[in-house]
Amino acid sequence: MAYFINEDCINCGSCEDICPNGAISSGDDQYEIDAEQCTDCGSCCDVCPVDAIHPK
Repeated sequence: MAYFINEDCINCGSCEDICPNGAISSGDDQYEIDAEQCTDCGSCCDVCPVDAIHPK
C-alpha cells in the first residue's frame, strides 16, 4: 500500500528530499508519489508541514 499526496500540498519539496527510494517528484500542481517505488516507510509523512501525505 503506497502513500499519496492530497490537494493540501503546498509544493515545499521537503518530502522529495527525504524519500529513500526517489518515489516522490514534482507534478504540475503538487508533488506526487510513484506507487511502484513507494515502500511505505512513512518518512515523507513525518516531514510534511501541512499533513498532505497519507497511506492509501
